[in-house]
Parts: sequence; C-alpha cells; structure tokens
Amino acid sequence: MNRSTAQILREYGPFPGVDSVHGVTFDGRQIWLAVGKQLSALDPESGQMLRSIDAAADAGTAFDGRHLFQIAGDRIQKIAPESGRVLATIPAPDGGNSGLAWAEGTLWVGQYRERKIHQVDPETGEILRTIESDRFVTGVTWIDEELWHGTWEDDASELRRVDPRTGEVLEMLEMPPGVSVSGLESDGGHRFFCGGGSSGKLRAVRRPGITR
Repeated sequence: MNRSTAQILREYGPFPGVDSVHGVTFDGRQIWLAVGKQLSALDPESGQMLRSIDAAADAGTAFDGRHLFQIAGDRIQKIAPESGRVLATIPAPDGGNSGLAWAEGTLWVGQYRERKIHQVDPETGEILRTIESDRFVTGVTWIDEELWHGTWEDDASELRRVDPRTGEVLEMLEMPPGVSVSGLESDGGHRFFCGGGSSGKLRAVRRPGITR
C-alpha cells in the first residue's frame, strides 16, 4: 500500500452563512456544495459562490452529467440543476449515509458509522453491491476507474483508494492534523475537492501521480 501526506493546493472559504460543508460534487464547471438547506455552486477558479438551490442537503452529493443527486435523510433526490426542481426520489440505504458518487451508471453511497460503501440502482434504490471499510466513511468519488473515499475518525482524516471488489486499501493520503474530510469529489484531473465539515471550508488536494 502506498502511503503519503496529502498536498493541499488551495483552500476555499469559510463562506458567509455556511456553517458546515457536507457533500461535494463537480459538474465540469462548478463545484456544488451541500451546506444544510441549500446546494451552492462555487467557481473553482475565482472561489466565488455563483448561485444556490433550496434543497435538504445534509450529506453526499453527486452529478451524473445532467442531474444532481442529493442525500436528504432517508431518501436520495434527483434534481435538475437549472431549475432546482426535484425530478425523482429513491430510498437511501438504511444507516448513516454520508458520501455519494456517480459511476458505471449507478450511485455509490458511503455510510459513516457503518463503515460501508453501497453501489445503488439510481432508479429503484436497490443495493447492488457492498464494500466494507475499517474506518468511518465520508465522501466517495470515482476517477479513471479508481474508487476513492474519505475517512474521518478521532479527529484524523485520510483519502483512501480502495479495490472496488474487495475493499482492500491500495493507497492512502493522510490529511494534516485537524483537517477533516466530509465530502469528496474529483475534478477529473489532478485535483480532489474535499469538504471540510464544520470548518465551513473546501480544500483542493493534489491527486497522487497526476500533474497538470
């Protein structure tokens, strides 16, 4: 297993009116932050908030290329980003759901205290596969067929690349002391975007082995 220290490239926030960052996703232009009662869009270059959608947004967020998906308690909402309208709702897996990602035409749901990642049918909510972890799971993201998730336990956080079949940890990035990871998303290139929980911040972290 490769183990190294995370390189923080940039820190965003804290932002006015944002007490905590929960879910994080990226639509190719904007970073979407789940901040409790809203989904807020952030320009990753300027660091400015662009707009917000009123929605229950207290956990993971994902983007499928057209729609936003947002965990809201015991359900996952499919949202049109242009209008903010909820187009469909499916049941979320039982348990403390935290992270959310889109890959392989399905949703991937991280569960915090249950230490699991579920692959979920986006039409029905059926659990297709479950991966076990030995740490609390926060954000989840896929990039170049790699499955990464955040951890947050005992005031320490890591980014972990795991085998999507077995859950074996293949690579680990340790965050600096006191820096937590709530949501997690890749920009499709050299950056991970990491929600900072109750700090109200977002951090860009360099993806290992990738340069501009």
